[in-house]
Amino acid sequence: MTGKVWLVGAGPGDIGLLTIKGRQVLEQAEVVVYDALVSEEILTLIPQTAKAIFAGKRSGKHYLKQEETNELLWQEAEKGKRVVRLKGGDPFVFGRGGEEIEALLAHNIPFEVVPGITSAFAVPAYNGIPVTHRDFCGSVHIITGHRQAEKNSIDYGALVKSGGTLIFLMGFAALKEIRTGLLQGGMEPDTPTAVLEKGTTARQRRIVGALSDIEELCEREKIGTPAIIVVGEVCGLAEQFSWYEKLPLAGVRILVTRPVQSGSVLSEMLREKGAQVLELPAISIEPVSDDTALCERFQTLQNGGYNWLVFTSPNGVNIFFQKLLQYADIRALAGVKAAVIGEASEKALLKYGIKADFKPSVYDGETLGRELALLCNPGERLLIPRAAVGNPELICELQKKEGLVIEDLPIYDTVYHNSSILDEKELIENGAVDFVTFTSASTVKGFTAVTGDTDYSKLRAVCIGRQTAAEAKKHGMQIWTAERATLESLTDCLIRAAEETRRKQ
Repeated sequence: MTGKVWLVGAGPGDIGLLTIKGRQVLEQAEVVVYDALVSEEILTLIPQTAKAIFAGKRSGKHYLKQEETNELLWQEAEKGKRVVRLKGGDPFVFGRGGEEIEALLAHNIPFEVVPGITSAFAVPAYNGIPVTHRDFCGSVHIITGHRQAEKNSIDYGALVKSGGTLIFLMGFAALKEIRTGLLQGGMEPDTPTAVLEKGTTARQRRIVGALSDIEELCEREKIGTPAIIVVGEVCGLAEQFSWYEKLPLAGVRILVTRPVQSGSVLSEMLREKGAQVLELPAISIEPVSDDTALCERFQTLQNGGYNWLVFTSPNGVNIFFQKLLQYADIRALAGVKAAVIGEASEKALLKYGIKADFKPSVYDGETLGRELALLCNPGERLLIPRAAVGNPELICELQKKEGLVIEDLPIYDTVYHNSSILDEKELIENGAVDFVTFTSASTVKGFTAVTGDTDYSKLRAVCIGRQTAAEAKKHGMQIWTAERATLESLTDCLIRAAEETRRKQ
């Protein structure tokens, strides 16, 4: 059976600018062929099960010629695969999507096109530049500045006469030629001109000046690629209309470590504050293969054998109830009280229709054990379904209360993971991330396990609690700890850490 190819525009970089359909198609891909302009944020969305093939130019890495890429797409589709050709920006805005479709048609391969937001419009918008404004221009023109396009020579005189905003993509290397061509075509030397580097990412920079001296300004500020050039009166609005750099986490790249199964709530909170977020699952949660012991506890529960259920993570809550509903039902918990370690576990429990009877004043194992012990009477039985390697402080504190019967039941294992697309160790060593977040000690262990022999002394770690911070400190990381074990407090802590770091630079 023949497969299918989707040409998907990945947008200019910010993961929030990837379309809903683009994300849906990408998450179902079996083969992904991507280029160098696809941001690392979006690459993390590629399924672990998919074959990822790099087809763009990048220093030190092999790349495919366009003809080889064309051939690869139809050959993979002929194997019956769902193939995604992931392209920066939009497939049809100087993206050579038309050539790839011609190759697919020649081999009778079905295809779809998922348009993407072009950097020609998005990057100026993120830099406070509206590409059209009725007070300044009535048109906008997108031109490739790539030197290989010289066979289609640019009529600079016609562009000048248009009176519209001019946007040059892939033209930074030809900035001198573009400036000279526009001046010779009759454009005023003082025409506002902007060069926008790494737009819509945390590393974006903006240079605005007169056309006549824009090249000198870029050399002085060491502007590099990828960058687009915008020429026109609208560039003069950049300072007044700027908005991205005013966000509290603008310019900050954050590595969010999380379990594979966890949602992206923290990432979305950070992106709302302006951060560029890379999500790299550090661990996955796997139910224990032998659930005999847990099934036996369900029978004990139904017979009134426990007084308390103690949950130390949302994972424990979810796995426990999934198994409970498989072998019994919610009535088995009649008369049993529930304790949780914090708000996340409390919310997870509430999804199953149960309100927590107890939550500690500080969201960690030591406080949970100490304060819960004060509520319990001698002879009461506590069942603690949690990770196979759990925090020992919880048990130590409970055991200080004489007469309690404590059953520490492993119901899931923590498995460490590394990314098949990104090199976490390289990101750290190259200073490509400003902060890394840890929401549990296990995410620290998972992260350090996959990054191996790495110098963490310059890595800034923002941790959700004392135990998580203690684990990160073992590796010599610079530590900030949230005041409370909540995602909101973790976000506030990141903002404070970013502000402190900026003041020191």
